[in-house]
Amino acid sequence: MNLRRIVLDVAKGLNRPTLVELANAIGKIKGVDAVNISVNEMDMETMGLIITVEGDGIDSESLIKEIDEIGCAVHSIDEVAAGKRLIESARKDFA
Repeated sequence: MNLRRIVLDVAKGLNRPTLVELANAIGKIKGVDAVNISVNEMDMETMGLIITVEGDGIDSESLIKEIDEIGCAVHSIDEVAAGKRLIESARKDFA
């Protein structure tokens, strides 16, 4: 199936890689057209990130492997959109 969007919950160290380095590495993955990285948690040693990747035919295995190899940890895959086009979820928040 044609993967068009993947949203990941990721942890990384405070200093390396930088968010720009991480975005550049993700942007080189086959099928990736756009990357959005948001910091949603921070403590003394780590940052919690929400990474949204969009494109056409995203190689999810290469994506997760690259994130791991650059020194980050994927905690979960929180959203996947696939098919001929993107549709937005009718419900954005969880109770």
